[in-house]
Amino acid sequence: MRTVSTALAVLFSSTALAAGTVGPAAADSSMALPIASYGDIAVDGAHKRVYISDPTGNKVVVTDYAGKLVATVPDLSGVRDLAITPDSRTVYAAVPGEDAVVAIETSTSTAAARYSTGENTDPQTLAVAGGRVWFMYGQQPSHHLGSFDPAQSTPEMVLDQLPDLGFYDAPELESAENTLVVGVHGTWSGLAVYDVSSGTPVLRKQGMPAEAANYMNDFALSADAKKIVAASGESPYAATAINTDDLSRTGGYPVEAGNPNSAAIAPDGTIALSTFSWYDKDIFIFKPGAETPYRTYTYDLNASGGDTIANQGLTWAPDGSKLFAIASGNSGTYLRVLDNATRYPVKASVSAPAKATRGKKLSATGKLASDKSFPSGSTVTITRTDIDSPKGKSLGTRTVSSSGTFSFTDVPPTGGNVTYTATYAGDATHAPASGKDTVAVSRTSTSLTLNHNGALYSYGTDVSFTAHLGSTYKNRTVELWVNPFGSDKPNKLVKTGKVNSSGNLSTTVDMTRDTTVTAVFAGDARSASKTVKATAYAKVKVSTSVSKQYKTAKIGSTSYAYFHKKTNPVFTTTMTYYKNRSHRLNLEVYYQGKWYDAGSQYFKLGTNGKSVVTLTGTHDTGYRMRMRASYINGSSGDNVNSTTYGAWKYFYFTK
Repeated sequence: MRTVSTALAVLFSSTALAAGTVGPAAADSSMALPIASYGDIAVDGAHKRVYISDPTGNKVVVTDYAGKLVATVPDLSGVRDLAITPDSRTVYAAVPGEDAVVAIETSTSTAAARYSTGENTDPQTLAVAGGRVWFMYGQQPSHHLGSFDPAQSTPEMVLDQLPDLGFYDAPELESAENTLVVGVHGTWSGLAVYDVSSGTPVLRKQGMPAEAANYMNDFALSADAKKIVAASGESPYAATAINTDDLSRTGGYPVEAGNPNSAAIAPDGTIALSTFSWYDKDIFIFKPGAETPYRTYTYDLNASGGDTIANQGLTWAPDGSKLFAIASGNSGTYLRVLDNATRYPVKASVSAPAKATRGKKLSATGKLASDKSFPSGSTVTITRTDIDSPKGKSLGTRTVSSSGTFSFTDVPPTGGNVTYTATYAGDATHAPASGKDTVAVSRTSTSLTLNHNGALYSYGTDVSFTAHLGSTYKNRTVELWVNPFGSDKPNKLVKTGKVNSSGNLSTTVDMTRDTTVTAVFAGDARSASKTVKATAYAKVKVSTSVSKQYKTAKIGSTSYAYFHKKTNPVFTTTMTYYKNRSHRLNLEVYYQGKWYDAGSQYFKLGTNGKSVVTLTGTHDTGYRMRMRASYINGSSGDNVNSTTYGAWKYFYFTK
């Protein structure tokens, strides 16, 4: 007689399993600008709007003070320079492609009037002074000065108000009150100051300090028309301060990163300078007469270096509250909005103990730090934020010492994370600032439990999960979250409510998958928060049917499907479907009173949860056999259910 191992080897060496399926198988701000090029910038302080010209795009874009687009003025061919009237009612735009100056009403941000400057005049730069609009016109290398009075019903264009200046590029125009300054950029730079109060330019002074004569990229005129700051090639790198009356040098503003390319003067005299720099500081802020900047700004958003500030890309809000900068880099062109740039930066800090006991006094200290001393009597406001006061509760003010230090005490009535914030409102020369520190204040521990952890259920069983909350101070609310296994089923809040008089809150879960239920108690002023989890497990539904047998009969008390040896049995398995799920078929043979493993194999389910497997090959007679389909957690292609074994199906081969 053959041994068991030999018998099984002979049996399965000629047997194969063939599978088939049934059915279908995420303070200062920055905003990107919708422009293709940059020409000029003007600020409307009355409506808090920023106007930016785009010569290539033939338009002017209008943003709010945060850089958000609010309007576009289209059809302005080659639009370049912008100038705003002192009352902020009108922005004038030089439009060389139309031989015109266009007036934009700030109340509506629309083009209200077009003033023809004459055929082939190509106005490039402009300014508003003495009640007139002044513009430089002409083509390279010849440029002239013209003007008109927009208050006239039909303004008369007055051209050739200065001799041919003979420069390659149109000179820059800056104005204040009745003063018009003409600035020539390039290798040989120069300035000319005119009184235009009569409507005719009267030369007051012409020239340029030697230190500023090379490569002036921009210049700014102060609001009182008494000072000019030239962004030019003074060596070492610096901008030049110039007296408007005699064009003499009165000082310099050193920068670190290269020749300054843009200058702007705030109403209080604060000077902003920029340099064309990829890797160094971009913007420098100076107080009048100071040789050291008290603020600097660096932009390094791009991997290749940093954003660069455009030539003539700085301007102040009329009230000096904000500095606007046009910056560009690999990712586009941006409007950078810098708040409080005219005031010294302040750093505020608070130091409180890491831990404290609720109801007991704690002490904390703080400090204000700035390059400029604080006025005598300066104060900070202390605010406590906790569970009972989520919007903050004022603890009053504390006086800052001459060294900038302050201190305070408090008795925290509430446990948990308690944050103490010190806020400095700022003053005429200091920017606002705030600092904070958080203290972990003790709370009573909370008892929270959840039943059914580790339990195993048949597929589809409705299970009631109950959270039990022990005693607390005030809060009796619990959240219940249900998270079925599998990435396609997110963690979901299914119930939020107060526990009943017994401290219980329940939810029913249909156990079609292994599931984690989480109970969350947020805590209150005196009771600590608590989270507990319970994971329960769910089997799959599985059944197997046998077909192609010629009869069914019992051997002992077990029913067997009988097959002729030339017939291939067909096993159809039905199982709960999940994407890419397979089931395992196990084959066993009975020999000398025991069942022996004869091998196993995995087969993929169809999308309808069915699989058809045919047992092919040469079938030996006289052996009892059985087949079982199972889901094996992890090995069946997923882990969203618990291992489930199907019922054995018994069969027998005869001649």
